[in-house]
Amino acid sequence: MDNISIASEKPKLSFWEIWNMSFGFLGIQFGFALQNANVSRIFETLGAEKDSLPILWLAAPVTGLIVQPIIGYYSDRTWIPKWGRRRPFFAIGAILATIALFIMPNSPSLWIAAGMLWVMDGSINVSMEPFRAFVGDVLPNEQRTKGFAMQAFFIGIGAVIASILPYVLTNWLGFDNTAPDNQIPDSVKWSFYIGGIAFFSAVMWTVFNSKEYPPEDIEKLKLENSERGVFTGLAESFIGIFKMPKTMVQLAFVQFFSWFALFAMWIYSTPAVTEHVYGTTDTKSALYNEGANWVGIMFGVYNGVAALAAFLLPQLAKYFGRKGTHLIALFCGALGLISIFYINDPDLLVLSMIGVGIAWASILSVPYAMLSSALPSDKMGYYMGVFNFFIVIPQIVAAGILGFILKNFFDNDAIYALIIGGASLFLAGILSLFVNDNDKEKIS
Repeated sequence: MDNISIASEKPKLSFWEIWNMSFGFLGIQFGFALQNANVSRIFETLGAEKDSLPILWLAAPVTGLIVQPIIGYYSDRTWIPKWGRRRPFFAIGAILATIALFIMPNSPSLWIAAGMLWVMDGSINVSMEPFRAFVGDVLPNEQRTKGFAMQAFFIGIGAVIASILPYVLTNWLGFDNTAPDNQIPDSVKWSFYIGGIAFFSAVMWTVFNSKEYPPEDIEKLKLENSERGVFTGLAESFIGIFKMPKTMVQLAFVQFFSWFALFAMWIYSTPAVTEHVYGTTDTKSALYNEGANWVGIMFGVYNGVAALAAFLLPQLAKYFGRKGTHLIALFCGALGLISIFYINDPDLLVLSMIGVGIAWASILSVPYAMLSSALPSDKMGYYMGVFNFFIVIPQIVAAGILGFILKNFFDNDAIYALIIGGASLFLAGILSLFVNDNDKEKIS
């Protein structure tokens, strides 16, 4: 059977059951990691100026702003026998994202690449958003920190492999790492092809090896769906931001400054490292492409650290509480980003990424564990979708102001975007102390 009968109290799942329901995130993060580590490189190779990068990246958060709450809303109201509630969205997103990953590195011009970012990010979000609600659907409260930590583990593993692919293909397998003007190197192209295959395979593993609880009243669900049109659903999704529980409001501020910092890092790590550490802005040069590959290694390191830290966080939460653990992790990330300014040796950048990895593991798990304890079970997907506004809104803000700030106050030096990101993580850590958390796991 693909689905299991709902009980008044959700039973605890085994390690391997949690493993199977989380495994799809391995593939999802292949997509996101390839995007985060290589899109700025693709844009610059196709002729983008440094101060225009945030605007070109705007596609990703705007897509998330539109797609995530809608998918969350409708995944709450979906039930397909044999397929369940969330898994149909996992499968559809996997198919679309795989196609987009194959097309993206073959973009012939800058604006086509920017358009493909819309398509790719939207497709990945269709798969990703219901995964958050999936944990709340299936796991009892006392296992949710473990469930989100398992997701963070697979996010870390997937991102490590995806981030280092261009470096591995270049240095171990002999793929070309440079290309003629306005063309993407083979090392990047084949990384995206491998990523597309991994995305589809991992997500479909979860689709075929996980179970879901059916709605408590299927007939009531059908009646509600028949009374709601598409526009009603869209309206309810977007007005949800004004109906958030108190804990969700408090976490929204933490998320805002956390994801502002992350977006600054994803946009500006490649230009910051290639210019500040490698000393070049020539996108056709071997030195620039060597530096861009090293950014992939850096991203692989922070994701690898996140995969390991994901298993440590639930233990720390027992002693420091979830919000205390989150503060510690975010401070580690802040120090990691700011330290890049003082480093000239590429090898030492790996040390900076250790702090970022600890923060990343916590950002991917702890806020969701706190939030899921404060949400009604029948609206888990809906509120998780609304909560993602506070992932995409800070990215839109970052895209709107970072280019202006760097150009007018820091002589367009990308390294200062990473310092701003570090300061933002410090603020997010402090704000996490003010969250009302229903933390049953803390040891008194």
